Amino acid sequence: MLEILKKSSFFIAAAVVIIIFLVFTKEEESAQLTNDIHELKTSENLLEQEPETSQQGSTAIIDVKGAIVNPGVYEIEIDLRINDVISMAGGFTSDADQSQVNLAQKVQDEMIIDVPKIGNVSEGSTADNTSNGKVKINYATQTEIETLSGIGPSKAQAIIQYREENGFFNTLEDLLQVSGIGQKTLENLQEEIQIP
Repeated sequence: MLEILKKSSFFIAAAVVIIIFLVFTKEEESAQLTNDIHELKTSENLLEQEPETSQQGSTAIIDVKGAIVNPGVYEIEIDLRINDVISMAGGFTSDADQSQVNLAQKVQDEMIIDVPKIGNVSEGSTADNTSNGKVKINYATQTEIETLSGIGPSKAQAIIQYREENGFFNTLEDLLQVSGIGQKTLENLQEEIQIP
């Protein structure tokens, strides 16, 4: 009888150990599941907040001046073009010199669009693209850009194309993004150009 009790107590102890193991394992799985659900909810919240952040960076404030029906400051989407902004501002007045405005240029934050009257010049016009002997690279025409050291017609066109597709140059180093402009050319241009 004593021997049967010893054998059965061994099985009872083994059963208790197994039950305890299963209970702890289930608690760990439950805790892990709770953590996974919490991480999933946090990720969903971050995903919901992301569009707001990207929306804040997708607008620009533009100052529209000159021969425009409704000049003023406009908040617009960053991927719009000058043509879109002028349309929002009511369009050109009858005496606007439209030939001095690049309607295809992409807008960027803090940009000024100054449309001159016929016979006048704007900030972006040919007559005002040099300052203290330096060429304003963000406004210069192809002919003006070709006057720079080491810049021929193809590089001048590449600079204008880059400017139209990507917006104004903010630093001298931005010119390195233009096809055909390397560090040596950049060093030569340093004293000849003005970047606002």
